[in-house]
Amino acid sequence: MNQHTIVKTFSHVKPGDTDYTGGGLREFFLYRDLGIASATAGQVICHLVKANPECPPENGTGWHRHDCEFQIVIMMKGWARFMYEDQPTLVQAGDVVHQRPGIVHYLFDYSPDMEYLEIVSPADFKTVDMPPASGKVPPVTPWK
Repeated sequence: MNQHTIVKTFSHVKPGDTDYTGGGLREFFLYRDLGIASATAGQVICHLVKANPECPPENGTGWHRHDCEFQIVIMMKGWARFMYEDQPTLVQAGDVVHQRPGIVHYLFDYSPDMEYLEIVSPADFKTVDMPPASGKVPPVTPWK
């Protein structure tokens, strides 16, 4: 079992406490920090990620993997289409995805109202570009 520092910090972030901002991992998404990285001394990050209304899907995230212990995506609104290795996967509002450590994936399409909660450990996980796991990525859905 993994051994982590015992955290004794309480955290309670309300909707108005933090704003969505750019400058996260992907320029076409907006991120809202929920204070968990600070509260857990970097053991876990928990943030909301949503589509930037000024950036419809074009090239998506590209093929990549994350160096992490765990990653969970909970789709709150809208939908996103991923390639998990060679499998196209539609993730819709209400769906929960555990992305096993090291899985090669590609978020290639998303709705204008897409918003998901992402929980990853550690908070400073790394993203590594990878060669395509499949040459067949479906086309994106144009926004209206």
